[in-house]
Amino acid sequence: MPRFRRIDSARNPTVRDLAALKERRARDRSGLMLVEGAREVERALAAGHAPRTLLWAPSLAPDVAETWARTVEERGGELLELSDEAFARISLREHPDGVAAVLPRLDGRLEDLVLPPDPLVLVLDGIEKPGNVGALLRTADAVGVDAVLLTGPGTDLANPNVVRASMGSIFALSIATAPADEARRWLRSHGVRVIATSPHADRPHWDARYRGPTAVVVGAEHVGLSGTWLDAADERVAIPMHARLADSLNVAVAGAVMLYEALRQRRADAPGPG
Repeated sequence: MPRFRRIDSARNPTVRDLAALKERRARDRSGLMLVEGAREVERALAAGHAPRTLLWAPSLAPDVAETWARTVEERGGELLELSDEAFARISLREHPDGVAAVLPRLDGRLEDLVLPPDPLVLVLDGIEKPGNVGALLRTADAVGVDAVLLTGPGTDLANPNVVRASMGSIFALSIATAPADEARRWLRSHGVRVIATSPHADRPHWDARYRGPTAVVVGAEHVGLSGTWLDAADERVAIPMHARLADSLNVAVAGAVMLYEALRQRRADAPGPG
């Protein structure tokens, strides 16, 4: 087993700095993010990410994979063994599993994204709740979205609750953050059509054309999409509702409905076997 440096005290300066990553100010200042949970760490490693630090509490996770530690070492990371008390200070979970890692933030730049032919892009505009952002990233991974753009004053992508809600899918996606107008110009420059969701649209979402280079744009439930996206849309669509009381869908549900309609249309166009 690779050698871990042991820290017992929860008041240790290193533990204090790690615990600070639970707050956005520290993440913004350091450019780092805290990833908690064996599943999430395993998926980050499987996707090729290089943690700065692997954190392990042996009594909480006695069977931590030796290969994880070796992989982190090979990628230039540090190995820290923490007492239960020290790990509890960095944890956000009521019942931590004793595994965490520190990674560079995942906020990419538009200019670093590489799109394949006929890409499917998901744009999240001003979505504030970490659970919704994480759920949408999980769906984007399931559908096979080629890129995710975050625009507007939404949730910090490095929020540990985004990572947890994504079930680790955040590490498999190409993601960039940018102002809405820059993202709109970038999509136009790549020939990507924009389909915007709006409860005031006349067309149902299944009537839109998702074939070819397409971006699906969803916004926060309480305010909807910004004027930038509504004005830029090639098509505006609404998800039909026949409710007695509900006047909207959760944004993560709405995004999933749109993305799976896109997947259905694209699969219908794919050549069959043989």
